[in-house]
Amino acid sequence: MVLQRAPHRAVIWGFGSANKLTTLQINTKTYTSISRVEPANNIGESIWSISLDPVSDEGPYNIQVTQPLDNDTLVTITLHDVLFGDVWICSGQSNMQMTVIDIFNATQEIINAGKYPKIRVFTAALEASDTPVEELIDIVENWSIASPESIGGPSYSYMSAVCWLYGRMIHEALGGRPIGLIATSWGGTIIEKWMPPEPLHACGILSSTAISLYSNDKTSKMLPNDHSQLFNAMIYPFTRMVIYGVIWYQGESNSNYNTDKYSCTFSKMIQYWRQTWNERTNYLTDSYFPFGFVQLSTFSNESTTVGGFPLIRWHQTFDVGYVPNNVVPKVFMAVTLDLRDDPFDIHPRTKLDVAYRLSRSGLAVAYNQSVEFQGPIVSSVSYLPGSKSINITYTAAENIDLRNRNGFEI
Repeated sequence: MVLQRAPHRAVIWGFGSANKLTTLQINTKTYTSISRVEPANNIGESIWSISLDPVSDEGPYNIQVTQPLDNDTLVTITLHDVLFGDVWICSGQSNMQMTVIDIFNATQEIINAGKYPKIRVFTAALEASDTPVEELIDIVENWSIASPESIGGPSYSYMSAVCWLYGRMIHEALGGRPIGLIATSWGGTIIEKWMPPEPLHACGILSSTAISLYSNDKTSKMLPNDHSQLFNAMIYPFTRMVIYGVIWYQGESNSNYNTDKYSCTFSKMIQYWRQTWNERTNYLTDSYFPFGFVQLSTFSNESTTVGGFPLIRWHQTFDVGYVPNNVVPKVFMAVTLDLRDDPFDIHPRTKLDVAYRLSRSGLAVAYNQSVEFQGPIVSSVSYLPGSKSINITYTAAENIDLRNRNGFEI
């Protein structure tokens, strides 16, 4: 596995008998913690939590945890081959769930996976809960070293293509820094399922409504659209772990459900995820950790129709048109308008290009590197009186080539 490196402090936690002393040893350093029932703990179990000192050396390390059972018998568990690097959460719906085996150049990508032993991958199972749970209900792939076997799993099982490719490119750009990738996504899901109740209420969404999910979206199993269920089961269990950032690929299922509220729901989700991670890691996860997303590609041949997808693309930028912006700080994106594959399939196989663009944005925004990551941005649009023409002015525009009338979207 990978724990968050310095300057952050990683958190290790677990369950234990009430008021018992847990001892943790890493290298020559020893830490202790008393198991207690926390006021906000809705399961009533005793939890111990230890905040490590910042670790700069990547390792590997063995971490030994010793605690007494109810009868005072000591039990020791050892975590082997632990690296310290950057931990990224990868979430969303089926375009994030889409696996390496399903994309263009899959064979070569899977063969080469063994060249990256400092990248560790993890995939959560598809589970839902009406209340927040402290630990995952199930796991598809436990922490694994990158290899053809751990990356090239079954279709829509493991490993997420965008998650893997983004992590690999960040790993390479940072000189081989260890990267931990946690994939937790579910096809066909609306954003409301990934949000706790508070931000939903802030956006005027008070109750769930049964809808038919997007028919072209692949999902392993269906479930009622009860809001917050996936936040409870597939996000909340990770919020005691210090992370570096999140990448997100979702929006297709909101193209026909609460579309007009997406600017609010998306921004509030980011805000509350950040707040929850910060508070539950003893304020050790950055309160404004980097959050990247993939802007939706095109879908169908109706390029002149203003439908749900163009509206979601606009709302993904919080109605500004680009990120980063001042509405929600430290947010970055990959534009994929031109990366459509099959016009009638919302799952483009061009995930290598998607991840490249997202990694460039991530390097600029999350790691403060001087890399080009934005295209021209529209600064003004005006209608020319007496004609059918409009005048578009761009900033940061060089060598723009308008090849046909379908080459852009305003």
